[in-house]
Amino acid sequence: MTINIKKPLQIFYGTSPQVCPYLPDKNEKKIITEISGLDSDKLNFKLTNAGFRRSHRTAYRPACNDCNACIPVRINVDKYSPNRSMKRAKKAAIDLECFERPPIATREQYELFYEYQNYRHTDSDMAEMNFNEYRAMVEDTPVETCVYEFRDINNTLVAASLTDKVEDGLSGIYKFFTPKRSKNSLGSWIIDWHIEETIRLKLKYVYLGYWIKESTKMSYKSKFKGLEKLTNNTWKDFID
Repeated sequence: MTINIKKPLQIFYGTSPQVCPYLPDKNEKKIITEISGLDSDKLNFKLTNAGFRRSHRTAYRPACNDCNACIPVRINVDKYSPNRSMKRAKKAAIDLECFERPPIATREQYELFYEYQNYRHTDSDMAEMNFNEYRAMVEDTPVETCVYEFRDINNTLVAASLTDKVEDGLSGIYKFFTPKRSKNSLGSWIIDWHIEETIRLKLKYVYLGYWIKESTKMSYKSKFKGLEKLTNNTWKDFID
């Protein structure tokens, strides 16, 4: 006798409108779904490939009524080459060494995270996160996740990235770094490091979340060669 066990139906929910954190004159709505079960990693990969972003145990994607400014983007590492400014950033970061850690929050990470938020994103909700909230962001994950720590020769934590590992690449969930080295383009360098790590792992993509042309916080992503965007459920070469 053969017994067919059906997988539970994946349920998606819509959120109520809220003020957009990137375009304050707009309201944002999202589609969200839970990531759970034995196939969480496979589900997270499919959702990431479909333009969703993970947060804790859920994945979300913008679904605004009158706006489509949020464009999912990723870097095809086979097509990437660093430009002149990236080469300068790599040279400035030559003293940094990466350590891969499990998704376990530390006070040292949080202090750097807090310092970064109060330097770069004072108007965001994340600037008000306490340690327990930061720990939930890091540790509340149902999928393969790690924290990449970047330390200098004195073992000082200079930068960090919360990153998911998916079937075809790396998906950066959140990165932060010390304001003391803000002139060194550390944010862009961390992406370049992810590209090199993706190549080392023989994978293909670095998922960057959303590109928003009108937002300076997001528009920088368009400078990376090899960028692709998701349009009408198809990944295509990025053309601004």
